[in-house]
Amino acid sequence: MRRLSLAARLGKWSAAHRWTATGLWLLSMLLIVLAGASLGQRQLTPTQLADGQSRQAMVLLHNAGLSLPANEVVLVHSEQQKVGTPGYTAVLRDVIAAVQGTGQVIDVSTVSNAGLPSGAVSADRHATLIEFDIKGDSATAQDRVEPVLRAVTAAAARHPGFQIAEAGQASFARQATDQLNKGYNNAELISAVATLGILLIVFGALIAALLPLLLAVAALVTAGGLLAVTSHALPVDATATAVMGLVGIATGVDYSLFYVRRFRAELAAGRDTADAVEVAAATSGRSVLVSGMAVLIAMAGLFLAGDAEEIAIAEAAMVVVLAAMAGSVTFLPAMLSLLGHRVGRGRLPGVPVGVLSRHTDRFWALALRVAQWRPAVSALLAGGALAALMVPAFSLHLSNSGFSDVPAASLPSLRAYQQIQQIFPDQINTATVVFAPGADRSTATGRGPVASSAAAQAFVQLVRHTPELPGSVTEQGSPDGTIAFTVGLAGDGTDSASDHAVAVLRESVIPRTLGTVPGAQVAVAGTTASSVDYSKQLSARFPLVAAFVLVLTLVMMLLAFRSLLIACITLALNLLSVGAAYGVIVAVFQYGWGQHLLGFTSVGGITSWVPLFLFVILFGLSMDYHVFVLSSIREEHEAGLDAVAATRRGTLRSAGVITGAATVMVTVAAIFGLLPELSMKETGTGLAVAVFIDSGLVRVVLLPALISVLGERVWWVPRWLRWLPQHTMQAAVPAAAVPAQDERLTVPVAEA
Repeated sequence: MRRLSLAARLGKWSAAHRWTATGLWLLSMLLIVLAGASLGQRQLTPTQLADGQSRQAMVLLHNAGLSLPANEVVLVHSEQQKVGTPGYTAVLRDVIAAVQGTGQVIDVSTVSNAGLPSGAVSADRHATLIEFDIKGDSATAQDRVEPVLRAVTAAAARHPGFQIAEAGQASFARQATDQLNKGYNNAELISAVATLGILLIVFGALIAALLPLLLAVAALVTAGGLLAVTSHALPVDATATAVMGLVGIATGVDYSLFYVRRFRAELAAGRDTADAVEVAAATSGRSVLVSGMAVLIAMAGLFLAGDAEEIAIAEAAMVVVLAAMAGSVTFLPAMLSLLGHRVGRGRLPGVPVGVLSRHTDRFWALALRVAQWRPAVSALLAGGALAALMVPAFSLHLSNSGFSDVPAASLPSLRAYQQIQQIFPDQINTATVVFAPGADRSTATGRGPVASSAAAQAFVQLVRHTPELPGSVTEQGSPDGTIAFTVGLAGDGTDSASDHAVAVLRESVIPRTLGTVPGAQVAVAGTTASSVDYSKQLSARFPLVAAFVLVLTLVMMLLAFRSLLIACITLALNLLSVGAAYGVIVAVFQYGWGQHLLGFTSVGGITSWVPLFLFVILFGLSMDYHVFVLSSIREEHEAGLDAVAATRRGTLRSAGVITGAATVMVTVAAIFGLLPELSMKETGTGLAVAVFIDSGLVRVVLLPALISVLGERVWWVPRWLRWLPQHTMQAAVPAAAVPAQDERLTVPVAEA
């Protein structure tokens, strides 16, 4: 028994009750935004961002009442004067007084009567460090560091013969957050303008072009409110918000573009407004729901990664996709019902209606004719090309870009950090070792504290004689006997030398010293340690995430198309697309091919969170085009055409709209890929390349070639799956009197 899909029923109801549907949508959006504004957005804490042993260390610190403050340093450097001279001493005292005068710092370095600072002094005595901590919780130190930055800048202006610059976690976070927010806002604005321009060319009419953009903006606004609400259960961060903007614009425009194009085509074919909406809902609307569910399923896989940032990214992407889906199948049909033929108003002078469709349809008609002429050969050639692109992916190496994620030229604190790293390499890259004696402090013999003290002394001595752990060791204790050691690490914090230093600390130094105390808990945290822990967790969880996404996508495609072969083909093609995208980003960002063109310097690896995110988001977003093409093919097959003919007509019907949608998504992704942050460059480039490959080579060449090889067998349903529901791809409305058209152009080129 065939029945109308949920999308068809929703679209039909919204069109029949257009004012009610519009009012309910606007009221819902207003209430969600107000709820989000009243609650505010809850941010991830440093403890929540940590994984594995790093999180254990943060928990031990919290339980002991220890709070490691946000440490800042000011570099004072002079080419002419040396530390200890009267002029140098006067400058140091002035900088210290300026920093202390802000009232935001504690434990500031002092200058002795001999003019020597308590901080580090370079070997040539031309540079020194003034060290201090920001008052209060280190997690919110960036909110209080601005007066200190201004004071240091003013001191630098008073002493032009000296370089005076501040660096540290708080100053970097403050400046990076400001730059990221500005960059993301600019990217979203540029994306909106570029998207409107593309849509104007696609539709040739202002009203039709504005509708997808309106839905995307509405989805982003609604999702912003929803994210604020859900963040109180699952906190988020700036990366999640940026991903929400990227995904929201892309999916919001794609979903409504499919819908509006089909609605206009049905109007041009002679249907009235109500029937055109119903047909668009039954076809494009259903594709929106299926592809949207695919994105949701894929993003849900990130919850199995066990990492708070990955979960936050999934949360942000899912709420914006839900908002875009809801608007596409309720608000959009109501708006189209209200507009009717007026959707084609605002035609642009000099832009012929359907100009893009004519050119793209002819191009894809030629490509499809070649693909179906020798389908087996075409499938092998296209699959081979994707496999070749995939080869670099097998050497993928994860890295924590750390401060390297942002170009040094863009942030004063980062420039200072790099210079400090060159002059004082032992002072800048550290790990925190947390030692909690546990049962040792309450032993009956009373020798527990003695054992702990001896182990701590042995630890400090061994660190001092370990080349991989240079620099001095500092410690901070709590009343319960917990000690937090700060230990220097070799390397720059993101390279293999730093990773090796963490391994030496965890696997050699600690087991021989602190690890010998019975019942003690010891854990290592820090930037490098966190990166190592995340990489280990990712390696362990990636197969689970992949299995979840693959199995649920298979089930969803079975339910949507009632074909086992179609479901298997979907998985195979999506894996090829993702693998090809991986290969490209490894070649570009790990090997450094073309790094000068994109304005970055390779760190020899891919940012640790990017591959897993790209897997799920590409697996989800690639379904947009896949489901749309398959729905068109299935619709033609239900109309009575055999598999090969239905593939030809269905592919050509959808080719034009896929070209327009893919152009929007590639453009948006490329704009985000031009942001200065390395991780966003990797994400944007990977998305742009994957969508470009997927919308062309995969969906309009490889997919039709495979279906043509399989023929009618592609729709075969095994006996044990015949219980699956079978939805019609067509609306139950009378067919319009459609003029005969060339088989190559199944969508009227002169849209109303």
